[in-house]
Amino acid sequence: MANILVAEDEKDIRELINFTLMFAGHTVTTAANGAEAVELAPKVMPDLIMMDVRMPKMTGYEACREMKQNDTIKHIPVVFLSAKGQDEEIQTGISAGAVAYILKPFAPEDLTKQLAAILEKHGIK
Repeated sequence: MANILVAEDEKDIRELINFTLMFAGHTVTTAANGAEAVELAPKVMPDLIMMDVRMPKMTGYEACREMKQNDTIKHIPVVFLSAKGQDEEIQTGISAGAVAYILKPFAPEDLTKQLAAILEKHGIK
């Protein structure tokens, strides 16, 4: 299964995602904000990065843009998580370098299914 870095500032949501992904067999590393995710990504070299859009210290968009400038980690697919699903928000996320945008709230089984499709699309087992 995949090694996934999850950046989410809301502790309860972060723990729910962590539990859901671990239950599905993935290895999970968590970060509480975008800056922490940027720092952790080259250290843990995840297969996929999931990030909330609105976080303190550094937004998901800012963190993604910074990661895409780093040759060591720029190849890692980034998926945004957000309660804001307007076309403009999604387009901003894709423009920042994300491969997908998952809307909150989500049921754990829906997150697992969406993530499985994204991982398969990118050839990640």
